[in-house]
Amino acid sequence: MQGIGNDYVYVNCFEENVANPSKLAIAISDRHFGVGSDGLILIMPSQVAADARMRIFNADGSEAQMCGNGIRCVAKYLYESGLKRGDRMTIETSAGLKAIELTVSDNNVSQVKVEMGTPRLFRSEIPMSGENIQVINEPLRVGGETLNITCVSVGNPHCITFVDDVDAVQLDVVGKAIENHELFPERINAHFVQQVSKNKIKMRTWERGSGETLACGTGAVATGVACVLNKLTDRVVSALLPGGELKVEWAEDNKTYMTGPAEFVFTGEWDENNNTIS
Repeated sequence: MQGIGNDYVYVNCFEENVANPSKLAIAISDRHFGVGSDGLILIMPSQVAADARMRIFNADGSEAQMCGNGIRCVAKYLYESGLKRGDRMTIETSAGLKAIELTVSDNNVSQVKVEMGTPRLFRSEIPMSGENIQVINEPLRVGGETLNITCVSVGNPHCITFVDDVDAVQLDVVGKAIENHELFPERINAHFVQQVSKNKIKMRTWERGSGETLACGTGAVATGVACVLNKLTDRVVSALLPGGELKVEWAEDNKTYMTGPAEFVFTGEWDENNNTIS
């Protein structure tokens, strides 16, 4: 399934068992010898009072706390497979419980709204080394140049840099350098953002453990927060990503929300012994 181009392989662990998800994520995500994806997501029974649990593994096998585009796809799968009915559900993640609201027509989920929680803004919450203060438009030395960054966590850590022309950024160079910068002990997702108007932005993403992706839901939410902190946009903004558009909101009660589509691509069976799909 994919959410505006952010594609993952999903396994229904209500019925299947994955013994080594990190190993499977590396094999199955390979776009030449595997299925090809940004990573692996397991849809599992919840360990708490939620409708399901999701675990996210990046293409390099590392586990992530949360995936905004992925959770929309999980919600669509739960509803359309009959595992959960009704237009509201709760999904357990490593970043906490997430409340979901579905837009459904003729048993098809067209849009998913996710309550993404409250943003974490202090360095220790990102995490980021240094004095435990908020990181807003702070200079960061990367690869011989100085960038002004804002850091936000919404379950996953994000580093946002505002630029005049997002298409001109050498993302494979500077994004990778930010991801692995010594200030971020758990690495970080890097986003470059161009303001279009008070309610619209354009962004590109270098995702921790996966490289450049067409979209990042948690990154779009974190970027919306960063826009408000830097007094660039309103609290509700449309984020234009290479894969499509998301609506993100940082409400007055400090909660964040993300709304966007989710789509099935195909289903198949993976032969773990031969690393093939049918």
